[in-house]
Amino acid sequence: MKLVEHPSCSPTTSTIFVGRNRHGNWVAREQNGIFGGLFVNRAQAFKYALFENGHHPETIVEVPRVELDIPANPEIAGTKRVA
Repeated sequence: MKLVEHPSCSPTTSTIFVGRNRHGNWVAREQNGIFGGLFVNRAQAFKYALFENGHHPETIVEVPRVELDIPANPEIAGTKRVA
């Protein structure tokens, strides 16, 4: 049986930015926009970041301002809208 790791838990962890967006919401976003989310508070944003990066706190950077970019065309991100 072969175990498969979550892609974001690979040994090559990337930087995750945590901060507030222009609306005051807490955001956690991987540096290349591969994953991210909006959160109700700082603690939840950090909890998510730690989970996604395999519990490597040294790769999390708190910044004063960060935005969660959502592509205008969902097919670019590998998802499709269902009508």
